[in-house]
Amino acid sequence: MFENIQHWIAEYGYLTILIWTFIEGETVVIVAGVIAKLGHLELPLVMLSAFVGSLCGDQFYFFIGRKQGRKLLDKHPKWAGRVAWINRHLERHRDFLVLTFRFYYGVRNITPFVIGASDISTVRFIVLNMIGAAVWAISFAGAGYLFGEAMETFLGRMHNAQLYILGTIIGLAVLAWLFMRLRRRAK
Repeated sequence: MFENIQHWIAEYGYLTILIWTFIEGETVVIVAGVIAKLGHLELPLVMLSAFVGSLCGDQFYFFIGRKQGRKLLDKHPKWAGRVAWINRHLERHRDFLVLTFRFYYGVRNITPFVIGASDISTVRFIVLNMIGAAVWAISFAGAGYLFGEAMETFLGRMHNAQLYILGTIIGLAVLAWLFMRLRRRAK
């Protein structure tokens, strides 16, 4: 069974990272970093896939915000608190927000829509978004890689260390996803 998982990851890993990060993606990038440590993916390609997926997704959402931003935001009144927070930070720290919004829990997905609806120039957003996506992809993939290395050191050079590491990462990813989902429902 583990050989089948390895084959699937080796065959479709980068495409999975690209598609997932187009939508969201911290968890998949961290898991992919661990898998790169295990030798089933190349870390630079994990980083590149995460960069491209995140960049394209956020550009797409920015352009939707540019064309339909106000209508879209008005249709989702439960976003009002987050939109107000984003707008406050956009007024005070415009460039910094564009560079770092990927790292903020709870506003990561709607920020490009709000920025698209603002008066920030498209060129400025593209440049800052590229820098932010690069830092984000390198950070999360690198963190996953280092976590895999730490797990390998902790478990020793056991024959089944890869299976334990992968199982631990997948378990933690599922728990993180469930926690975030339950937290969103509670709000």
